[in-house]
Amino acid sequence: MSDPDGSVPSLDDEDGVMAAYRQHGAEVYRFVLRGLGDPMAAQDVTQETFVKAWRHADRFDPEVGSLRVWLFGIARNTMIDHARARRARPWQGSLADPPTVEAAAGSVEDHADAVLDGWLVEEGLRRIAPHHREALVQVHLLGRPYDEVAAELSIPVGTLRSRVFYAMRALRDAMDEMGVSL
Repeated sequence: MSDPDGSVPSLDDEDGVMAAYRQHGAEVYRFVLRGLGDPMAAQDVTQETFVKAWRHADRFDPEVGSLRVWLFGIARNTMIDHARARRARPWQGSLADPPTVEAAAGSVEDHADAVLDGWLVEEGLRRIAPHHREALVQVHLLGRPYDEVAAELSIPVGTLRSRVFYAMRALRDAMDEMGVSL
């Protein structure tokens, strides 16, 4: 038996699995989604279904049934395994239930923005003179007092203040050159 379009992709290689996914992935996902009611879990189970099909490609016999039916059988068993695992570990459901994920979505974006800003500032700091970078990092990023940093660098406090001032200006110029405004 073959699939409705007449072709049966070979699951022995990546191209065959991709072809099977293109032919049946959406149907398998909808089937699993109806069974689990959780879009994220349905995506995981669908992916696991095709990974299992690839790993056990030697078990598929087109004379016994179509690839579609075989994939749905794998999806059904994987869905049952997923539901059993969820019941065995109920605490995992509270780790990422839909309201928590939606509520945390804003903080994830904010965190990603902060990481990106950090990378940009780090790149800007690489572009300024080492003595300016040292003064700026010690005073602003590490929050150390001027007198302590000045004593450590063996320079007057006024000199350190000047370095920090010119370091900020140099950093601003470096960020402008990079096309970044924070």
